[in-house]
Amino acid sequence: MRNTWLIAGLIVVIGAAAPFSGLYPLFLMKCMALAIFAIAFNFFTGYVGLLSIGHAAFYGMGAYFGGYAIKTYGVSTEIALLIGMMTGAVLGLLFGLLAIRRRGIYFAMITLALAQMVYFFCVQAPFTGAEDGLQRIPRGKLFGLIDLSNDLSMYYFTLLLLVLSIVVVQYLVTAPFGQVLKAIRDNEPRAVSLGYDVQRYKLTAFVLSAALAGGAGSLKAMVLSLAGLPDVHWTNSGAVILMCLLGGLGTALGPVVGAVMVVLLETELASIGVVKIGSLSLDLSTKVPIVIGVIFMVTVLLFRKGIVGEIQSLIDGYHRRRAEKSAT
Repeated sequence: MRNTWLIAGLIVVIGAAAPFSGLYPLFLMKCMALAIFAIAFNFFTGYVGLLSIGHAAFYGMGAYFGGYAIKTYGVSTEIALLIGMMTGAVLGLLFGLLAIRRRGIYFAMITLALAQMVYFFCVQAPFTGAEDGLQRIPRGKLFGLIDLSNDLSMYYFTLLLLVLSIVVVQYLVTAPFGQVLKAIRDNEPRAVSLGYDVQRYKLTAFVLSAALAGGAGSLKAMVLSLAGLPDVHWTNSGAVILMCLLGGLGTALGPVVGAVMVVLLETELASIGVVKIGSLSLDLSTKVPIVIGVIFMVTVLLFRKGIVGEIQSLIDGYHRRRAEKSAT
């Protein structure tokens, strides 16, 4: 856990100073909400080894239910977050009961199909606002006392949630529960032979991951005052996979780095506009997915473990060589 606390401390220091460096708090909050979403996905796929293409359902429904509760019933911010987490957990349990016994592409396709069913439900449901989305979602008051309508107050609350997410997930990963998950990922038949109830462990991890994703969606809805169909669409599941692979799947800091990179790339590429290369004019604002796809392809080819994963591998290799030299 020492490395976890170092990472958390680093994020606190950088995060506390970021709003005063010229970066917009709203942009940073969007990055952090997506980083929590990526941490949730990484907890399951990175440590269990099953690819879920349905996490957008948990994220989007958490955004809808949490946003609707705080807008319609005036619940406090923490209650709206809990509602989002509970929504994600219930959906995760339903998805998991149907899909968790499958492996590989079969598990991925079942989660995708179930997520698409949730998406079409959101298109028709009256409380989602369909194409217009659920708009003007208030941020509410924390514990009924702290008004979060101020961007800076909401920013530091979001930063606190990000740090808590990292610490809690890393605690679970380093605990005996997390060690069993890694054993299942590396060699499931061996874990079964040792007497572990593999399906129960995987289902528990899936529900926990879905709950955290739902909370991230609820947080995002309050940060941006909007919950819409893109949140629950399968492309959002693709985006979170991209974040984790870019940053480093199965690492503590990788999802955060990947989320910041993807949001930064989308924002900067959209603002560049038309680029002239000789006689050719290219409007990058309409080619953002293509450019990000190319960058992703290059990163995967050059950094197979992701950016953080490769750095971590280099550090581990350096310490291993030093240990071998001292042993001789």
